[in-house]
Amino acid sequence: MSNSILNSDFANQLENMIKDFVQEKLEFIMREEIKNFLQVEQEHVQNSRNGYYHRTLDTKYGKIEALTVPRDRNGDFQTQLFEPYQRQDGWLEQAIIKMYQSGMSTREIGKFIERILGSTYSPTTISHITDAALEDIQKWQQRPLNKRYSVLYLDGFYIKVRRDTYAKEVIYVVLGVNEEGYREILGFYVGGQESAHGWQEILQDLYTRGAHEVLLGVFDGLPGLEEAFKAVYPKADVQRCVVHKVRNTLNKVRKKDQFEVAEDLKLIYRSMTRDAAIQAFHEFKDKWSKKYPREVQSWEQDLDVLLTFMKYPTSIRSVIYTTNAIERTIKDIRKRLKTMNSLTSIEAAEKITFLTVQDLNEKWSTRKLKGFSTAYKALQDMFEERY
Repeated sequence: MSNSILNSDFANQLENMIKDFVQEKLEFIMREEIKNFLQVEQEHVQNSRNGYYHRTLDTKYGKIEALTVPRDRNGDFQTQLFEPYQRQDGWLEQAIIKMYQSGMSTREIGKFIERILGSTYSPTTISHITDAALEDIQKWQQRPLNKRYSVLYLDGFYIKVRRDTYAKEVIYVVLGVNEEGYREILGFYVGGQESAHGWQEILQDLYTRGAHEVLLGVFDGLPGLEEAFKAVYPKADVQRCVVHKVRNTLNKVRKKDQFEVAEDLKLIYRSMTRDAAIQAFHEFKDKWSKKYPREVQSWEQDLDVLLTFMKYPTSIRSVIYTTNAIERTIKDIRKRLKTMNSLTSIEAAEKITFLTVQDLNEKWSTRKLKGFSTAYKALQDMFEERY
Protein backbone atom coordinates (compact mmCIF):
# COMPACT_ATOMS: atom_id res chain seq x y z
CA MET A 1 0.00 0.00 0.00
CA SER A 2 1.42 3.40 -0.93
CA ASN A 3 2.46 5.99 1.65
CA SER A 4 -0.05 8.49 0.26
CA ILE A 5 -2.97 6.09 0.94
CA LEU A 6 -1.64 5.36 4.44
CA ASN A 7 -1.29 9.07 5.14
CA SER A 8 -4.83 9.71 3.85
CA ASP A 9 -6.26 6.91 6.03
CA PHE A 10 -4.42 8.26 9.07
CA ALA A 11 -5.69 11.79 8.41
CA ASN A 12 -9.29 10.52 8.11
CA GLN A 13 -8.96 8.51 11.34
CA LEU A 14 -7.53 11.54 13.14
CA GLU A 15 -10.32 13.79 11.83
CA ASN A 16 -12.98 11.29 12.99
CA MET A 17 -11.34 10.99 16.41
CA ILE A 18 -11.39 14.78 16.83
CA LYS A 19 -15.04 15.01 15.73
CA ASP A 20 -16.02 12.21 18.13
CA PHE A 21 -14.19 13.96 20.95
CA VAL A 22 -15.91 17.30 20.18
CA GLN A 23 -19.32 15.57 19.96
CA GLU A 24 -18.75 13.83 23.28
CA LYS A 25 -17.84 17.10 25.02
CA LEU A 26 -20.78 19.02 23.51
CA GLU A 27 -23.23 16.33 24.60
CA PHE A 28 -21.71 16.24 28.09
CA ILE A 29 -22.13 20.03 28.41
CA MET A 30 -25.77 19.83 27.29
CA ARG A 31 -26.53 17.05 29.79
CA GLU A 32 -25.11 19.25 32.57
CA GLU A 33 -27.07 22.23 31.22
CA ILE A 34 -30.45 20.48 31.36
CA LYS A 35 -29.64 19.02 34.78
CA ASN A 36 -28.94 22.53 36.12
CA PHE A 37 -31.98 23.93 34.26
CA LEU A 38 -34.38 21.46 35.89
CA GLN A 39 -32.83 21.62 39.36
CA VAL A 40 -32.31 25.39 39.62
CA GLU A 41 -34.28 27.35 37.05
CA GLN A 42 -37.32 25.01 37.09
CA GLU A 43 -37.14 24.10 40.79
CA HIS A 44 -40.78 25.07 41.44
CA VAL A 45 -42.13 24.05 38.03
CA GLN A 46 -43.56 20.65 37.14
CA ASN A 47 -41.12 19.59 34.43
CA SER A 48 -38.74 16.71 33.66
CA ARG A 49 -36.50 15.30 30.95
CA ASN A 50 -38.12 14.00 27.81
CA GLY A 51 -35.48 12.07 25.91
CA TYR A 52 -33.35 13.47 23.06
CA TYR A 53 -33.48 14.53 19.46
CA HIS A 54 -30.72 14.40 16.85
CA ARG A 55 -29.45 17.20 14.62
CA THR A 56 -26.45 18.08 12.48
CA LEU A 57 -24.00 20.83 13.39
CA ASP A 58 -21.10 22.14 11.32
CA THR A 59 -18.08 22.92 13.47
CA LYS A 60 -14.56 23.99 12.59
CA TYR A 61 -13.54 20.40 13.35
CA GLY A 62 -15.97 18.97 10.81
CA LYS A 63 -19.69 18.15 10.48
CA ILE A 64 -21.30 16.25 13.37
CA GLU A 65 -24.09 14.26 11.74
CA ALA A 66 -26.09 13.08 14.78
CA LEU A 67 -25.56 15.36 17.74
CA THR A 68 -27.74 14.16 20.66
CA VAL A 69 -29.60 17.14 22.17
CA PRO A 70 -31.62 16.66 25.41
CA ARG A 71 -35.14 18.07 25.77
CA ASP A 72 -37.67 18.64 28.54
CA ARG A 73 -41.42 17.87 28.67
CA ASN A 74 -42.46 21.53 28.67
CA GLY A 75 -40.19 22.43 25.75
CA ASP A 76 -38.56 25.28 27.70
CA PHE A 77 -34.95 24.09 27.74
CA GLN A 78 -32.54 25.69 25.27
CA THR A 79 -28.83 24.93 25.25
CA GLN A 80 -26.48 27.92 25.30
CA LEU A 81 -24.16 26.23 22.80
CA PHE A 82 -26.23 27.20 19.75
CA GLU A 83 -29.57 28.67 18.68
CA PRO A 84 -32.53 26.33 17.95
CA TYR A 85 -32.23 26.58 14.15
CA GLN A 86 -28.51 27.20 13.97
CA ARG A 87 -26.74 24.71 11.75
CA GLN A 88 -23.16 25.67 12.58
CA ASP A 89 -21.41 27.02 15.67
CA GLY A 90 -20.55 30.59 14.56
CA TRP A 91 -17.05 29.91 13.31
CA LEU A 92 -18.17 29.99 9.69
CA GLU A 93 -19.51 33.57 9.89
CA GLN A 94 -16.25 34.65 11.49
CA ALA A 95 -14.26 32.85 8.81
CA ILE A 96 -16.35 34.43 6.04
CA ILE A 97 -15.79 37.91 7.48
CA LYS A 98 -12.04 37.25 7.75
CA MET A 99 -11.85 35.99 4.17
CA TYR A 100 -13.85 38.99 2.95
CA GLN A 101 -11.56 41.28 4.92
CA SER A 102 -8.51 39.72 3.27
CA GLY A 103 -9.90 40.70 -0.13
CA MET A 104 -11.61 37.52 -1.37
CA SER A 105 -14.74 38.18 -3.40
CA THR A 106 -18.11 36.80 -2.28
CA ARG A 107 -18.04 34.37 -5.23
CA GLU A 108 -14.56 33.08 -4.29
CA ILE A 109 -15.63 32.61 -0.67
CA GLY A 110 -18.73 30.67 -1.79
CA LYS A 111 -16.61 28.28 -3.89
CA PHE A 112 -14.16 27.79 -1.01
CA ILE A 113 -16.96 26.92 1.46
CA GLU A 114 -18.47 24.49 -1.02
CA ARG A 115 -15.11 22.71 -1.34
CA ILE A 116 -14.54 22.33 2.41
CA LEU A 117 -18.13 21.75 3.66
CA GLY A 118 -20.04 20.58 0.65
CA SER A 119 -22.59 23.30 1.43
CA THR A 120 -23.52 25.93 -1.15
CA TYR A 121 -23.34 29.56 -0.05
CA SER A 122 -24.39 32.06 -2.70
CA PRO A 123 -22.56 35.41 -3.07
CA THR A 124 -25.78 37.07 -1.85
CA THR A 125 -25.83 34.98 1.35
CA ILE A 126 -22.18 35.78 2.03
CA SER A 127 -22.84 39.45 1.42
CA HIS A 128 -25.67 39.31 3.96
CA ILE A 129 -23.31 37.76 6.53
CA THR A 130 -20.73 40.50 6.03
CA ASP A 131 -23.53 43.11 6.23
CA ALA A 132 -23.42 42.59 9.99
CA ALA A 133 -20.36 44.83 9.85
CA LEU A 134 -22.46 47.73 8.52
CA GLU A 135 -24.33 48.09 11.82
CA ASP A 136 -20.99 48.07 13.64
CA ILE A 137 -19.68 50.77 11.28
CA GLN A 138 -22.56 53.09 12.09
CA LYS A 139 -22.04 52.67 15.85
CA TRP A 140 -18.28 53.08 15.46
CA GLN A 141 -18.62 56.26 13.41
CA GLN A 142 -20.83 57.78 16.10
CA ARG A 143 -18.75 56.74 19.11
CA PRO A 144 -17.54 59.49 21.49
CA LEU A 145 -13.91 60.59 21.06
CA ASN A 146 -11.30 61.78 23.55
CA LYS A 147 -11.27 65.48 24.34
CA ARG A 148 -7.57 65.94 23.55
CA TYR A 149 -5.43 64.84 20.59
CA SER A 150 -1.83 65.91 20.29
CA VAL A 151 -1.83 65.28 16.53
CA LEU A 152 -4.37 64.69 13.78
CA TYR A 153 -3.03 63.27 10.51
CA LEU A 154 -5.29 63.74 7.49
CA ASP A 155 -4.98 61.95 4.15
CA GLY A 156 -7.14 60.44 1.44
CA PHE A 157 -6.78 57.90 -1.35
CA TYR A 158 -8.87 56.82 -4.32
CA ILE A 159 -10.58 53.51 -5.07
CA LYS A 160 -12.66 52.37 -8.02
CA VAL A 161 -16.27 51.84 -6.95
CA ARG A 162 -19.58 51.27 -8.75
CA ARG A 163 -22.59 53.56 -8.72
CA ASP A 164 -24.28 52.43 -11.94
CA THR A 165 -20.86 52.75 -13.59
CA TYR A 166 -17.36 52.43 -12.13
CA ALA A 167 -15.44 55.57 -11.16
CA LYS A 168 -12.75 56.58 -8.70
CA GLU A 169 -13.93 57.94 -5.35
CA VAL A 170 -12.00 59.01 -2.28
CA ILE A 171 -11.66 57.41 1.14
CA TYR A 172 -10.84 60.10 3.70
CA VAL A 173 -8.87 58.83 6.70
CA VAL A 174 -8.19 60.61 10.02
CA LEU A 175 -5.47 59.21 12.30
CA GLY A 176 -5.26 60.71 15.80
CA VAL A 177 -2.54 60.53 18.45
CA ASN A 178 -4.05 61.06 21.88
CA GLU A 179 -2.36 62.94 24.73
CA GLU A 180 -0.82 59.67 26.00
CA GLY A 181 0.78 59.00 22.61
CA TYR A 182 -1.43 56.15 21.36
CA ARG A 183 -2.57 56.07 17.74
CA GLU A 184 -6.17 55.49 16.69
CA ILE A 185 -8.03 55.86 13.42
CA LEU A 186 -10.79 58.25 14.48
CA GLY A 187 -12.83 57.95 11.33
CA PHE A 188 -12.92 57.13 7.64
CA TYR A 189 -15.39 58.42 5.09
CA VAL A 190 -16.02 56.95 1.64
CA GLY A 191 -17.27 58.72 -1.46
CA GLY A 192 -16.98 61.70 -3.78
CA GLN A 193 -13.86 63.64 -4.74
CA GLU A 194 -11.39 64.90 -2.15
CA SER A 195 -11.97 68.56 -1.30
CA ALA A 196 -11.35 71.09 1.46
CA HIS A 197 -15.11 71.30 2.01
CA GLY A 198 -15.29 67.53 2.47
CA TRP A 199 -12.48 67.68 5.01
CA GLN A 200 -14.16 70.50 6.94
CA GLU A 201 -17.32 68.42 7.31
CA ILE A 202 -15.26 65.51 8.58
CA LEU A 203 -13.36 67.66 11.08
CA GLN A 204 -16.62 69.17 12.30
CA ASP A 205 -17.94 65.64 12.87
CA LEU A 206 -14.86 64.83 14.99
CA TYR A 207 -15.43 68.00 17.02
CA THR A 208 -19.11 67.17 17.54
CA ARG A 209 -18.12 63.72 18.83
CA GLY A 210 -15.90 65.27 21.51
CA ALA A 211 -12.47 65.94 19.98
CA HIS A 212 -12.35 69.58 21.12
CA GLU A 213 -8.66 70.20 21.78
CA VAL A 214 -6.01 69.55 19.13
CA LEU A 215 -2.42 70.80 19.08
CA LEU A 216 -1.31 69.97 15.53
CA GLY A 217 -2.75 68.96 12.18
CA VAL A 218 -0.41 67.23 9.71
CA PHE A 219 -1.37 66.94 6.04
CA ASP A 220 -0.27 67.63 2.47
CA GLY A 221 -0.89 70.74 0.39
CA LEU A 222 -4.47 70.23 -0.82
CA PRO A 223 -5.77 73.74 -1.66
CA GLY A 224 -8.02 75.10 1.08
CA LEU A 225 -7.30 72.32 3.56
CA GLU A 226 -5.37 74.54 5.97
CA GLU A 227 -8.27 77.02 6.09
CA ALA A 228 -10.77 74.18 6.59
CA PHE A 229 -8.71 72.78 9.47
CA LYS A 230 -8.37 76.20 11.12
CA ALA A 231 -12.11 76.82 10.81
CA VAL A 232 -12.73 73.90 13.20
CA TYR A 233 -9.52 74.07 15.25
CA PRO A 234 -8.41 77.73 15.26
CA LYS A 235 -5.99 77.22 18.18
CA ALA A 236 -4.18 74.31 16.56
CA ASP A 237 -0.96 74.49 14.53
CA VAL A 238 -0.66 73.24 10.96
CA GLN A 239 2.26 71.20 9.67
CA ARG A 240 2.61 70.80 5.90
CA CYS A 241 4.18 67.45 5.05
CA VAL A 242 7.89 68.11 4.41
CA VAL A 243 8.40 64.82 2.57
CA HIS A 244 5.66 65.68 0.03
CA LYS A 245 7.21 69.11 -0.46
CA VAL A 246 10.67 67.66 -1.07
CA ARG A 247 9.31 65.11 -3.57
CA ASN A 248 7.41 67.79 -5.48
CA THR A 249 10.52 69.98 -5.63
CA LEU A 250 12.81 67.17 -6.82
CA ASN A 251 10.31 66.29 -9.58
CA LYS A 252 10.80 69.79 -10.98
CA VAL A 253 14.59 69.99 -10.97
CA ARG A 254 16.96 68.41 -13.46
CA LYS A 255 18.07 64.88 -12.74
CA LYS A 256 21.73 65.82 -12.41
CA ASP A 257 20.83 68.34 -9.67
CA GLN A 258 18.41 66.19 -7.71
CA PHE A 259 20.89 64.69 -5.23
CA GLU A 260 22.52 68.03 -4.43
CA VAL A 261 19.18 69.83 -4.04
CA ALA A 262 17.91 67.04 -1.77
CA GLU A 263 21.01 67.30 0.45
CA ASP A 264 20.63 71.08 0.70
CA LEU A 265 16.96 70.72 1.65
CA LYS A 266 17.92 68.24 4.40
CA LEU A 267 20.03 70.97 5.97
CA ILE A 268 16.81 72.99 6.38
CA TYR A 269 14.40 70.49 7.90
CA ARG A 270 17.01 68.56 9.88
CA SER A 271 18.30 71.66 11.67
CA MET A 272 18.14 71.58 15.46
CA THR A 273 16.53 75.02 15.78
CA ARG A 274 14.20 77.19 13.75
CA ASP A 275 16.87 79.92 13.43
CA ALA A 276 19.34 77.39 12.04
CA ALA A 277 16.70 76.14 9.59
CA ILE A 278 15.98 79.66 8.35
CA GLN A 279 19.71 80.29 7.91
CA ALA A 280 19.99 77.02 5.92
CA PHE A 281 17.07 78.13 3.74
CA HIS A 282 18.77 81.45 2.92
CA GLU A 283 21.88 79.56 1.86
CA PHE A 284 19.67 77.29 -0.27
CA LYS A 285 18.01 80.36 -1.79
CA ASP A 286 21.31 82.06 -2.64
CA LYS A 287 22.58 78.88 -4.26
CA TRP A 288 19.54 77.81 -6.33
CA SER A 289 17.23 80.81 -6.89
CA LYS A 290 18.79 81.74 -10.24
CA LYS A 291 18.46 78.20 -11.64
CA TYR A 292 15.14 77.22 -10.01
CA PRO A 293 13.40 80.48 -9.05
CA ARG A 294 9.85 79.04 -8.82
CA GLU A 295 10.86 76.12 -6.63
CA VAL A 296 12.82 78.38 -4.25
CA GLN A 297 9.93 80.86 -4.11
CA SER A 298 7.51 78.03 -3.29
CA TRP A 299 9.67 77.01 -0.32
CA GLU A 300 9.88 80.61 0.84
CA GLN A 301 6.09 81.00 0.75
CA ASP A 302 5.48 77.76 2.67
CA LEU A 303 8.49 77.94 5.02
CA ASP A 304 6.50 78.82 8.16
CA VAL A 305 4.05 75.96 7.79
CA LEU A 306 6.87 73.56 6.84
CA LEU A 307 8.83 74.40 10.02
CA THR A 308 5.92 74.27 12.49
CA PHE A 309 7.26 70.98 13.90
CA MET A 310 10.24 72.83 15.36
CA LYS A 311 7.96 74.34 18.02
CA TYR A 312 7.48 70.82 19.39
CA PRO A 313 9.73 68.56 21.51
CA THR A 314 12.68 67.08 19.63
CA SER A 315 11.65 63.52 20.56
CA ILE A 316 8.57 63.66 18.28
CA ARG A 317 9.79 65.89 15.46
CA SER A 318 10.67 63.01 13.14
CA VAL A 319 7.11 61.69 13.54
CA ILE A 320 5.23 64.96 12.97
CA TYR A 321 7.03 66.70 10.09
CA THR A 322 5.62 64.16 7.64
CA THR A 323 2.41 62.26 6.91
CA ASN A 324 4.33 58.94 6.88
CA ALA A 325 2.33 57.65 9.86
CA ILE A 326 -0.98 57.86 8.00
CA GLU A 327 0.53 56.86 4.65
CA ARG A 328 1.62 53.54 6.18
CA THR A 329 -1.92 53.12 7.48
CA ILE A 330 -3.41 53.77 4.06
CA LYS A 331 -0.96 51.29 2.57
CA ASP A 332 -2.39 48.60 4.87
CA ILE A 333 -5.96 49.46 3.82
CA ARG A 334 -5.00 49.50 0.13
CA LYS A 335 -3.46 46.05 0.51
CA ARG A 336 -6.82 44.66 1.68
CA LEU A 337 -8.66 46.38 -1.17
CA LYS A 338 -6.06 45.59 -3.83
CA THR A 339 -7.26 42.10 -4.70
CA MET A 340 -10.56 43.66 -5.80
CA ASN A 341 -9.79 45.69 -8.92
CA SER A 342 -13.10 47.49 -8.36
CA LEU A 343 -15.71 47.38 -5.62
CA THR A 344 -19.34 46.62 -6.29
CA SER A 345 -20.65 49.31 -3.94
CA ILE A 346 -19.78 51.97 -1.38
CA GLU A 347 -20.97 49.53 1.30
CA ALA A 348 -18.42 46.91 0.15
CA ALA A 349 -15.63 49.49 0.44
CA GLU A 350 -16.85 50.51 3.89
CA LYS A 351 -17.00 46.93 5.16
CA ILE A 352 -13.45 46.03 4.13
CA THR A 353 -12.02 49.35 5.32
CA PHE A 354 -13.80 49.07 8.67
CA LEU A 355 -12.57 45.53 9.32
CA THR A 356 -9.00 46.61 8.50
CA VAL A 357 -9.28 49.70 10.71
CA GLN A 358 -10.50 47.56 13.62
CA ASP A 359 -7.44 45.34 13.32
CA LEU A 360 -5.08 48.34 13.22
CA ASN A 361 -6.69 50.10 16.20
CA GLU A 362 -6.52 46.92 18.26
CA LYS A 363 -2.84 46.46 17.37
CA TRP A 364 -1.99 50.07 18.28
CA SER A 365 -3.93 50.11 21.57
CA THR A 366 -0.87 48.87 23.49
CA ARG A 367 1.88 50.64 21.49
CA LYS A 368 2.81 54.25 22.07
CA LEU A 369 4.07 56.20 19.11
CA LYS A 370 7.78 56.91 19.18
CA GLY A 371 8.89 59.83 21.37
CA PHE A 372 5.53 60.74 22.91
CA SER A 373 6.34 59.46 26.41
CA THR A 374 9.33 61.78 26.57
CA ALA A 375 7.29 64.68 25.17
CA TYR A 376 4.26 64.18 27.45
CA LYS A 377 4.97 67.00 29.94
CA ALA A 378 5.80 69.55 27.23
CA LEU A 379 2.65 68.67 25.28
CA GLN A 380 0.51 68.98 28.41
CA ASP A 381 1.93 72.45 28.94
CA MET A 382 0.97 73.35 25.36
CA PHE A 383 -2.60 72.12 25.92
CA GLU A 384 -2.91 74.17 29.10
CA GLU A 385 -1.49 77.27 27.42
CA ARG A 386 -3.89 77.10 24.47
CA TYR A 387 -7.06 75.69 25.95
